[in-house]
Amino acid sequence: RSQGSSEQAVVFKHGFDLDYRPYSYIDDNGQNAGFDVEMAQAVCNYYGWTYQAVPFNWDAKDAELAAGSCDCIWSGFTINGREDDYLWSKPYSDNTQMVMVKKDSGIKTLADLSGKKVGVQTATSAYDLLNDEEGQKALKDTFASLDVYDTYTTAITDLKAGAVDALAIDVTRAKEAIGDDDTLECLTEQLGSEQYAIGFRKDDTELCQMVDKALDALAK
Repeated sequence: RSQGSSEQAVVFKHGFDLDYRPYSYIDDNGQNAGFDVEMAQAVCNYYGWTYQAVPFNWDAKDAELAAGSCDCIWSGFTINGREDDYLWSKPYSDNTQMVMVKKDSGIKTLADLSGKKVGVQTATSAYDLLNDEEGQKALKDTFASLDVYDTYTTAITDLKAGAVDALAIDVTRAKEAIGDDDTLECLTEQLGSEQYAIGFRKDDTELCQMVDKALDALAK
């Protein structure tokens, strides 16, 4: 297990959304947690790198990467629509965009969202999808409003309280919320589908290739 091209200790700075369960978040004890955090730590263990967590608000991700504060954006990060913006690892997860409602809401189809208040987290794929002419903007235009939140944690609280009627959300985040609260459900109709991967600065080819190699080995 080499240290890569150099023998000095390598610090891997993992940039992630500080509240994007189950992929990356700060847990109740102030510890870095989530699937992507554990995967990044496993890659560091594989190479003997030092892991450094760089949690941020999601809308700050590009500024953090450009400044060199982090080495990558690895946090339930969607390739689709961003293909040319980053150097991408291989995709490691398929993710579907869904609509989550309260079971007693009477909302059963996407058409039922007409005239309803719908919530979404800022700078997410669900947000982009609802604002894209080639995506689901026509559906969004039927809503009474699209309420934009900093985090899905807050949005889910508002959904339960009835402040919004539905949330546009990725399936894994929705499943986690439904696991905690059986009054919630997802509509069977999807909003869209996409793939998650790790976004690097465009010139960090060697780092991207090394992470890909480690992910292949860890998957085996």
